[in-house]
Amino acid sequence: MATWIQAKKTLDLKHQMELARNDFPILGQLIHGKPLVYLDNAATTQKPNAVIRADTAYYETQNANVHRGVHSLSEVATSLYEDARKTVAEFLNAASPSEIVFTRSTTESINLVAHVMGRTQIGAGDEIILTELEHHSNIVPWQLLCERTGARLKIIPILESGDLNLEAATPLFGPHTRMLAVTHVSNALGTVNNLAPLIALAHEQGALVLVDGAQAVPHLAVDVQALDCDFYVFSGHKIYGPTGIGVLYGKRSWLDRLPPWQGGGDMITMVSFQKTTYADPPHKFEAGTPPIAQAIGLAEALRYVTGLGYPAIQAYEENLELYALRRLLEIPGIQLIGQPLKRASIISFVMTGIHPHDIGTVLDQYGIAVRAGHHCAMPLMEHYQVPATVRASFAFYNTHEEVDSLAQALDQTWSLFHP
Repeated sequence: MATWIQAKKTLDLKHQMELARNDFPILGQLIHGKPLVYLDNAATTQKPNAVIRADTAYYETQNANVHRGVHSLSEVATSLYEDARKTVAEFLNAASPSEIVFTRSTTESINLVAHVMGRTQIGAGDEIILTELEHHSNIVPWQLLCERTGARLKIIPILESGDLNLEAATPLFGPHTRMLAVTHVSNALGTVNNLAPLIALAHEQGALVLVDGAQAVPHLAVDVQALDCDFYVFSGHKIYGPTGIGVLYGKRSWLDRLPPWQGGGDMITMVSFQKTTYADPPHKFEAGTPPIAQAIGLAEALRYVTGLGYPAIQAYEENLELYALRRLLEIPGIQLIGQPLKRASIISFVMTGIHPHDIGTVLDQYGIAVRAGHHCAMPLMEHYQVPATVRASFAFYNTHEEVDSLAQALDQTWSLFHP
C-alpha cells in the first residue's frame, strides 16, 4: 500500500508540473528541427505567461515614473512598484519591506554591499572570508575592496565531494573577521551549503554575513530571519522573472547605518549646495529611476512559484535529479564533478577525451541547451583540475523524457568521438 501511495504522489507531481510547463511558451519551439530541451536554468530561467503578461500590461497601461508624480499613472506605477517590494519581503520573510532594496542583479547587490562596507566598516588588516564554491560575482567585488582598503581574503576549502570543509573553516574565523560572503547553492556543482554553523561562527566574532542566494531561491524556500544572515541577494531572472532586476535584503539596523552607494534623484530628502540629507532605507540605496517594470514582473514570478509551492517543486526536482544522475552514469566516459551530500538541480560532468565545449555544440544539434565552460567559477575548476565542465541544470518544467533525450544525445556524442 505504501509503495502504491508513493507512486501515486509521484504521478500527481508529474501531472502538476506538466500543467505548469504549459505556462512557458518558449518551451514549445523547435531548435534545429528538434524539440527544445532547455537545461541551462542555472544561467537563466524561462518566463511563464503570467510574468510576460504583467510586463506587457505595465508598458501598455501603467507606464510612468514612480515616487515623483501626482498624476494617476504615476500613482498606479508607484503602488505596483512598492507592492512588489512587499511581495519580495514576504517571500524572504523579511521583517519589513524597508529591508528590501531593488538593484539590477545579484552582482550589483554584492557590489553595493562591498562598496559601502569598505567606506565605513572594513579597513586595513581586516579579513573577509569566502569559499572555494563562489561565483566570480562573490569574489571580484571583495578583491576590489581588499585592494582599496588593505583588507585580505581567507578562503574556506571544499572536500572532494564539493561540500564545504567545515572543520577547516573554524580556525579561519577570528577577531579580525569582518565579513563572511558565502553562496547558498553552488552555481557550478549544485551544492546546498549548511549555512547555520558558518553564520554562527561569523556572528561569534562580530562579523557580518552576506549570502548569495541566486541559485537557491528557484529551488528552496528561504527565511532570512531564520537564517539570521545580515544580507541576502538574488536575481529575478534566476527565478522565472525578468532580467535587469536584483534584490538586496539587509537587516534594517545595517541599512540605517551604512552610507549611500550612489547619488542622484529619489535617494534624498533635501539637497542644497551646502548639504544633502538622504532618504530612509530602502530608497537611500535606489538612486535614479528604478527597474519598475522588472520589479512588477519579479513579484509576479514569486507569486507564481509560491503558488506551485516549494514542497511540490523540491519533491519533483529531487526525483528528476536522481533520475538524471542514474541515466548519466550509464553513459561511457562520464565523470561527475562533485557529488555533494545535498544537491539542488545542477549536475556538472566531463566526458573522457571530449572538450566540454564540443559536447555543448553537439548537444545543441539535438535541440538540447546546456552550459559548457567554467561557469564563472574558475577557482573551483582549478580545484578539480579541469578547464571546464558541462552543466545540466533543471527546473520544475523539465521532464523525465527530456533527461532521456539528454542521455541519448550524450551516448551519440561519445560514439561520434570514440567510433
